[in-house]
Amino acid sequence: MTSSTTLADLGWTNQLLGQLSITELETRLPARVAEVHRDRLVAFSTKGPLALTLPPSLSSGAVAVGDWLICDEGRRVVDRLLDRTTCLARRAAGETAREQLIAANVDTAFLTTSCNADFNVARIERYLALILGGGIEPVILLTKADLDDPAPYLDRLRPVTRDVPALAVDAFSPDLIERLAPWCGRGRTLCFLGSSGVGKSTLATALTGRTLTTAAIREDDAKGRHTTTARSLMPAAGGCWLIDTPGMRELRLQGVAEGIDATFADLSEIARECRFSDCRHESEPGCAIRAAIDAGEIDRARLHRWQKLQREDNWNSASVAELRARSRSFGRMTRDVMKHKRNRWEES
Repeated sequence: MTSSTTLADLGWTNQLLGQLSITELETRLPARVAEVHRDRLVAFSTKGPLALTLPPSLSSGAVAVGDWLICDEGRRVVDRLLDRTTCLARRAAGETAREQLIAANVDTAFLTTSCNADFNVARIERYLALILGGGIEPVILLTKADLDDPAPYLDRLRPVTRDVPALAVDAFSPDLIERLAPWCGRGRTLCFLGSSGVGKSTLATALTGRTLTTAAIREDDAKGRHTTTARSLMPAAGGCWLIDTPGMRELRLQGVAEGIDATFADLSEIARECRFSDCRHESEPGCAIRAAIDAGEIDRARLHRWQKLQREDNWNSASVAELRARSRSFGRMTRDVMKHKRNRWEES
C-alpha cells in the first residue's frame, strides 16, 4: 500500500457506497479487513493499515478477511460491517452446527489441483459448488504441469467444467502472471482454493512477490502438508488483491444448493424433463436422467456425486437452521424468565 491508495484500489464499489448514510460518509472511515485476530482486526484504508478493536456486539467469527466495514478513525473501533457481495463459507469442522467464514467479497477463486495422484474429480466438484454457491467466478488451475502431461487431466475435467475456464500452469514459469492477467485487474480480489500441497503458496508467491512458506508433498500419495495457517489480504500483480487461504482437507457444504445445481448444470437441465418434479432418478417412470445414462450421454457416477452433495447440503443446512431456531427459542425463554423476575421484584 502507498499513501495514494484509493478506495477503488482496495476494491470499493458503488454497491458498497450505497450502503452508507450521509452521516457515515461525513464522519466514518471505510476500511477493508486484511487480518482477523481474536479480539481485533487489521484493516486497509486510504489512511493506511489500521489496528481496529471489535465492539462487544461483533465477534471475530462473524468477520471474514475481505470484508468491508466503517470505523471511527479516532477511537479505532469498528462501527459495523457492510453487506458482502460474495462470500465463501463452509460448515465448521467437528460436531457443532455452525458456519465458518473463509473469505468475503472475492471476485475470482482459482480452484487449484495438481497433475498427479492427488487429482480428484469429486473434490473439484465439491469446491466448485462452494465457489458458485458464494456467487464467485471459478477458474480451475492444473498445477505441476511441468512434471506430467496435463492433457489427460484436462480431458477428465471437460464433463465437469462445461462453462468454467481450466488452465494447465507451471507456477515457476515466467509467463504465469501474463496467463492469469485477465482476472488480475485493479481492485479485483482473488483467492486460491484447494488441498494442501497443490501449489497454492507457490502461485501466491509468484503473484505477490512475497516469499510464502511451502512444503514438499508426500511421495506415496502426492498429498501435501499445511503451510498457510491463517488468512490474510495482500496486494498482488496488476493492482489486484489476494486472500491467502489455508488448504482444507475437510470441506463440508451448507447453504450452497444453487452452487451444486450450477456445478451439475448438465444434470439439472436434463432433470427438468423428468415426468415427475420430485423424481429421485431411481425407478420412477419417465425419468430423463436414467434415459440419458442408458444412452451413454451422462456418467452414472456423476449422478451419484450430485445426489451425495445435495443430501449433504440439505442435512447441514437443516442442522444449522435447527440450531438457530433453538437459539432463538432459548433467547425468548431467557427474556421471559428475566421479565417475570423483574415483575415480581417490582411487585414486592
